[in-house]
Amino acid sequence: MHISRVTDPAAPELRDYTELTDVVRRRLREPAEGLYLAESIKVIERALAAGHRPRSLLVLERYLDEIAPLFEPWDVPVYVGDLDVLEVVTGFVMHRGALASMHRPVLPTVPDLLRDARRVVVLEDIVDHTNVGAIFRAVAGLGADAVLVTPRCADPLYRRAVRVSMGASLQIPWTRLGEWDEAAPQLREAGFTIAALALADDAVDLADFARDAPERVALVLGTEGDGLTRAALDAADTVVTIPMDRGVDSLNVASAAAVALWSLRAGLTGSPTESR
Repeated sequence: MHISRVTDPAAPELRDYTELTDVVRRRLREPAEGLYLAESIKVIERALAAGHRPRSLLVLERYLDEIAPLFEPWDVPVYVGDLDVLEVVTGFVMHRGALASMHRPVLPTVPDLLRDARRVVVLEDIVDHTNVGAIFRAVAGLGADAVLVTPRCADPLYRRAVRVSMGASLQIPWTRLGEWDEAAPQLREAGFTIAALALADDAVDLADFARDAPERVALVLGTEGDGLTRAALDAADTVVTIPMDRGVDSLNVASAAAVALWSLRAGLTGSPTESR
């Protein structure tokens, strides 16, 4: 480690951490330069455990002794400062004590991701990072094997998505999926039944579907508000719905993902997740 005290919030070496509230800038910068930010000691620890390489660390003075052992093997700069200085750098209060700039891992190909999977979740155009993070946490906790995200879906490695997922988006295998004319054949070639979670007159009750679920299921979840696109529904082998009471038509997409994965888990035996 190379420990440096932060005295100038505008120092060029802090560029990875500046203007974090500018979403447009971060969307351009992080994927282009192959970086993402891991927030909190717990999330940083999980990122390192997943084999991700750190580029640098920004940490409050009082947390340095706690996080230092994680970075001792790495020849990277560690920037240390007081709360008021680091708040200027990042644009927010660093309640969680630490931010690490991490190199993005190379994403697997879709066929490689699907090869040993039996339950996967497809996120179509979900733009809320909180929902993306919460779905990854549900995937990790409820036994699915992987996540595929469409081109317009929010970034699973966006700082808030990683934080809400409690680091699950650093652990669960995921990759980008193409448009449905390419994606649907890839899923079927790997033996997956495409199950779209949506409201439709001919939809199958989730309980009935889960009771005799296919061996391999790709559960497709749509964007907030509008739900799945027509292309996704046309690509699906079946449409599945969660029956609701009291005039409520649907759940939040992250809640729906958790309910569906819990239901499918009951019929899943010998999943690859059980041996990990």
